[in-house]
Amino acid sequence: MEIHDHLRTAIVAPMTSGRRPAGFRLPMTFQGVSGPVLLEQSRPLGSVSDTVLGQALKTLRELYEK
Repeated sequence: MEIHDHLRTAIVAPMTSGRRPAGFRLPMTFQGVSGPVLLEQSRPLGSVSDTVLGQALKTLRELYEK
């Protein structure tokens, strides 16, 4: 599934080279810069049921698996 084929929305996760690592920060290298992706920077606007959350996580895994 390619999200860009269906939506005009970008999903952005900030990355930094100057923060301490943590279990919820994913280490990576992008365009020659190494550092963690700051997943905690996303902000929830509300809550969803466990079923919807499970479906969302499953879809995100499918989007980002190679």
